[in-house]
Amino acid sequence: MLDTHKAGFISIVGKPNVGKSTLMNQLVGEKLSIITSKAQTTRHRIMGIVNGEMEGAEFQLVYSDTPGIIKPQYELHNAMMEFVHGSLEDADVILFVTDIFEKYDEEDAIEKLKRSESPIILVINKIDLATPEQIQEKIDYWKSILIVREVLTISALKGEGVLDLLVHIVKLLPVHPPYFPKDELTDKPERFFAAEIIREKILMNYKKEIPYSCEVVITSFKEDDDIIRVESEIYVERATQRAILLGHKGERIKKVGTEARLEMEQFFQKKVFLSQYIKVEPDWRLKRDKLKKFGY
Repeated sequence: MLDTHKAGFISIVGKPNVGKSTLMNQLVGEKLSIITSKAQTTRHRIMGIVNGEMEGAEFQLVYSDTPGIIKPQYELHNAMMEFVHGSLEDADVILFVTDIFEKYDEEDAIEKLKRSESPIILVINKIDLATPEQIQEKIDYWKSILIVREVLTISALKGEGVLDLLVHIVKLLPVHPPYFPKDELTDKPERFFAAEIIREKILMNYKKEIPYSCEVVITSFKEDDDIIRVESEIYVERATQRAILLGHKGERIKKVGTEARLEMEQFFQKKVFLSQYIKVEPDWRLKRDKLKKFGY
């Protein structure tokens, strides 16, 4: 019944490493966003689409996982913050995610939220690691500095409180026809997720500046009946980074490729052949033309 159908855009925003991507994947029921212990792993705005029914009315939720809100240091950071700004502009509901360990240094995030007219749900994550007193202290603090519609506490990792959050989101949605076909899961093409899977494995296998200096581009994605053939290029900023990425006799990048291929096969439910090439693009994070080429 389209006359009672609810639909809307829900933006998940907050500082880096508070669990936005974990929450997004819990809400969607699929792994669409990179999850690692490293900050700033999400670089794009990734939409996840959920259809359902509540109290006799159908709904469509279009979630946006966004990069963590930071003070930009590179042109890349500026592009990432543009994704955040865009998601706030068209949001019907904003989920502002913080966690129990944040040290109240979120002024840049708060300023962005105060300019929004959309209802805000404050989501305090990682409560499984806190005492009831710590949780209450956090709730009281946020209620004193930010006007929010609701304050909800969750553990995105364990799924605690996520269903309650879903109920609150649906209640705030406007009556509207679905924005996307009901069988769509995301707005991103398959090659985007192939690139993100490779980038996740780089984040997990390397330390220091290497993961943040890498960008992955899928140059070919050919799907046959029984196999997907993926060709990728991994860009770094310096020749020394290329050597580190390769490792002794190419062993380290081979490990990345094996792990990425296995995850792609699970994600796409099909056999995958993956090839990887490493290229040097000096200071690509500082160059607007290169960022556009990489989809920022």
